[in-house]
Amino acid sequence: RGGLAAAAAFLERAMELTPDPALRGARALTAAEAKFEAAAVEPAHQLVRAAEAGPLDAFGRARLARLHARIVFARSRTGEATPLFLDAARLLEPLDAALARETYLEALAAAIFAGRLDGGTTVRDAAEVARAVPRASGTASRTDLLLEGVTQRFTDGYAASLAPLRQALNAFRAQADSGGPGETARWLWLSCPVAPEPIAPEVWDDEAWHELADNAVRLARGAGALASLPVALSYRAGVHLQAGEFADAAALIEEADALTAATGNAPSDYTSLLLTAWRDDEQRALRVIGQAVRTATDRGEGRALGLAHHATALLYNGLSRHDAALESARRACAYQDLGFYGWYLVELVEAAARSGDRNAAVTAVERLDGMTQAAGTDWALGLRARSRALISEGDTAEEHHREAVERLGRTRSRVELARAHLVFGEWLRRENRRRDARAHLRTAHTMLTGFGAGAFTDRAARELLATGEKAAGRRTERLALTPQEARIAGLARDGLTNPEIGAQLFLSPHTVEWHLRKVFTKLGVTSRRHLRTALAAHDPATPD
Repeated sequence: RGGLAAAAAFLERAMELTPDPALRGARALTAAEAKFEAAAVEPAHQLVRAAEAGPLDAFGRARLARLHARIVFARSRTGEATPLFLDAARLLEPLDAALARETYLEALAAAIFAGRLDGGTTVRDAAEVARAVPRASGTASRTDLLLEGVTQRFTDGYAASLAPLRQALNAFRAQADSGGPGETARWLWLSCPVAPEPIAPEVWDDEAWHELADNAVRLARGAGALASLPVALSYRAGVHLQAGEFADAAALIEEADALTAATGNAPSDYTSLLLTAWRDDEQRALRVIGQAVRTATDRGEGRALGLAHHATALLYNGLSRHDAALESARRACAYQDLGFYGWYLVELVEAAARSGDRNAAVTAVERLDGMTQAAGTDWALGLRARSRALISEGDTAEEHHREAVERLGRTRSRVELARAHLVFGEWLRRENRRRDARAHLRTAHTMLTGFGAGAFTDRAARELLATGEKAAGRRTERLALTPQEARIAGLARDGLTNPEIGAQLFLSPHTVEWHLRKVFTKLGVTSRRHLRTALAAHDPATPD
């Protein structure tokens, strides 16, 4: 397919044909960097050893230190990589100021993922070091803006960081298509660990999250940047989850899991955990979340641990077991994970308000106010209004409920809109306004059923029943093809080979084959020649 893999192979061959030791070492390092971008980690390791054997100059040694840190971070996403990045950045400072600042940004990303399990070098430590490094030039690059915004978030507070973080997001959005495969890989590496998630949710910008995640997947596929593609897929799955498109989110998660299994890099389980909490029954969800807690603890990935506590709180709020939700939400809120802390507070407010701990609910709302009012987006202010409604009474509560529905209705977050209708309907029923309550509860139930939400759908059904109206049961799930599977199946039915399908959809032949195996299982067939009949029988609306 060309792209990064072809470039890496070319560079490796050039190194093999180079007799001069110094030039051979330099070429081995360049080839190792390219292999890493293409997610060929073991060949990258071998080339690193070849580079170490050659007499590298100071810049080469600094690049080698940075590559070592990147490999450690890709494999573990823990605080182990943070001091490695900081050391590499210090080596780069007198040699290449711009690359040094990129490396400081990578150090911050590693510290953000380590979170509450930082192992000694905290994200504030990394931010304090990074903020002292001057720009390479007078004009701020997108890396400069992102680095300055993240450092301000952890040194000067939330409000001070909003302007530079938004400028950085806009810069990444504007420059997504600049350059060739190498520049694309740099954009992906810098944006995927930091920009679409957690920065876009941190500033409550659902449109930026959607656009950046979409661009990341498209560019990673086109460039063959397999080191970044699984992370980009996971972030894109998060956008689908917020939109209530659970099947699409699940398909992207499965593809990301297949790629990380193939490359040996650390999986990105965040969206998978939230999808489990939204969709699965209690027993299965707790089993999956419990395993995530153990894995995150053993690996030292504190951000994953925080999100696991949040997913547990989400699950229990859906089950109306608010005391248990409160315990888990408090654990999540013990650390301000970038991009997630606002979500943690929202869940804590509902758990505390519903379990009767008004003081905890009010305190959480006040903390949430500091973020959402500064952000000022409909996503932020809609969740603020919904949270304030839970601690208010009478006309004030109703005003907040109506504001939440109105504002969230203008966002991409359909799951939060459904919850806004649900809590509004619950409040109206308790105010003995059953007719008004039914309208919002019907809307919530219809939306949640369509998403495939489990516990929240049942909660809406119980509330509807309490108003005297019986809700339809949960929709029986069948083995439906995801949109991606349907596209691939249709092209295979039409006679295209796996490489031809991959070229059209920006997928590798391996990924196409993986999707086709799932299609065959769902349709109950064993070969392509049965696809036309099977697709017509499975879904008459499947396009010919």
